[in-house]
Amino acid sequence: MADTPVRSMPVPAEPAVFSGVTIALAAPCARWSLRARDAALLEKVTGLKLPRKIGEVVGETVCLGPDEWLTRAPAGATLPDGAGEKVAVVDIAERALTLTLSGPAAARVIAAGCPRDVERLPFPYASRTVFEGVEVLLQRDAEDAFTIEVWRSFAPWLWTALTQAAADMEHLPA
Repeated sequence: MADTPVRSMPVPAEPAVFSGVTIALAAPCARWSLRARDAALLEKVTGLKLPRKIGEVVGETVCLGPDEWLTRAPAGATLPDGAGEKVAVVDIAERALTLTLSGPAAARVIAAGCPRDVERLPFPYASRTVFEGVEVLLQRDAEDAFTIEVWRSFAPWLWTALTQAAADMEHLPA
């Protein structure tokens, strides 16, 4: 009898706690890439309320471009596939994982490797950007709370870079 494959997480399950910031692996979730030229049709097909402005976040849905959205839901959730309609609803749950950064030093840790002016981002707001050359989806959820979505293959590197930046920050004046 064959063993059932089990996916392991490429980063530690335990949060990394530093002075001013906690970095943690978010719970697994369902994710879909949504594409459509007609946002109203996509809303009808999926039942979601879509943000219209790039970077805008409505619930768990982010507008990434004029015809592109990302939506998340708890693991195991489903979404209609849009078959027969001029929309694309693609399950990308296993492609990426999400890290959370929270605490008063969270923005400074992200700024250590991100060219965006993280302190000035409104919230909620999300945008594709890079962290030391790796493409990520950075979302500011609150004054001192961020999520970073990264492709699974880059997750160990990103975890190391973020935790090293946080460790380095402990030795710098605030």
